Amino acid sequence: MPDRYWPLAGLRLTTERLTLRPWTEADLELVSDTLPADLALDPAAPRFDLGDEQRVRGVMTHQDYWRQMGSWTPQEWRLTFLVHTDGQFVGCQGLEGSDFPHLRTVDSSSFLVPGARGRGLGKDMRRAVLALAFGPLGALAAITSAWHHNRASLGVSRALGYQPNGESLHRRDDGEGVDTMVHLRLLRADWLASGLADGVAVTGVEACLPFFGLDGALESTA
Repeated sequence: MPDRYWPLAGLRLTTERLTLRPWTEADLELVSDTLPADLALDPAAPRFDLGDEQRVRGVMTHQDYWRQMGSWTPQEWRLTFLVHTDGQFVGCQGLEGSDFPHLRTVDSSSFLVPGARGRGLGKDMRRAVLALAFGPLGALAAITSAWHHNRASLGVSRALGYQPNGESLHRRDDGEGVDTMVHLRLLRADWLASGLADGVAVTGVEACLPFFGLDGALESTA
């Protein structure tokens, strides 16, 4: 039975290979222990002098979770899924909306643990959250961004039909210097025409719709 106070915990996305579920506080140690060293974190997040970089990044992950849950509104939300294949944790996939009830646009972010890379899982987990976004949530567009040298992330986006949406300069997560961020966008019509939602099952979403500023009327939107 879903949690009547926080039904998002019961949301599930499944593909042939993957299961995605929202992270909980109980997952924070696992996620913190497995953060890849090459994963860029928020450069504006506080950093503590703990003498251990993995521990510093783990503290940032804990604070990010609490910030994400504590600041959730139907207008501004961010949902992080833990991704499992064959019962094994392989990474995280995020989906977020800003002024979502009006703009109907989602953004995404993700990481895979090193041992899970190169197997097409990144495309599959992004496909799962896009099926949620363009399906029950009725999104009109999806955007994403990656450093210009992040070929894996950019490759996943392009394979899913995203189109170029400009470039900009951003401060690097180490706080030293700037680099070029590439932006891409996927429109609803292109997603629906692709058929890439086939094989993605979304369950537990009906009780969650008010948390996205929705009342269920968009579930049948095509």
